[in-house]
Amino acid sequence: MRAALDEARAALTHDDVPVGAVVVRNGEVLAARHNERELTGDPTAHAEVLALRDAAAVIGHWRLDDCTLVVTLEPCAMCAGAMVNARLGHLVYGATDPKAGAAGSRFDLVDSTLLNHRVPRTVGVLAEECGRLLVDFFAARRQAGATDT
Repeated sequence: MRAALDEARAALTHDDVPVGAVVVRNGEVLAARHNERELTGDPTAHAEVLALRDAAAVIGHWRLDDCTLVVTLEPCAMCAGAMVNARLGHLVYGATDPKAGAAGSRFDLVDSTLLNHRVPRTVGVLAEECGRLLVDFFAARRQAGATDT
């Protein structure tokens, strides 16, 4: 999770929401990414999707059933769907997302019996630190908006 937090902080350099993700297999980091929506203008450039893509490229196939994704924020529906489609072996996340979380908070796509794969998960790893990064980011944005008017 520390590596994912480092990635999340890297997103701040281009004013993206500070979310970081790392894909690990057998103790080896295959991919480490952060949100790049603002940087690239790509609405799908979430840390999780980018990390899954990179890990699949390293492995040479799309099945990530022997991999763990570690992410600072509970995945959204798009990212949770990508994890199911990648047959991800395990998900670890820090802060929950009561507004858009799709791994247990708002929705539960990763453990849905309606889908063809279920992703085991570990929740709340360094949750306070992960959450604080996001709270501080959005507080600064609100403050900047108040001074711009």
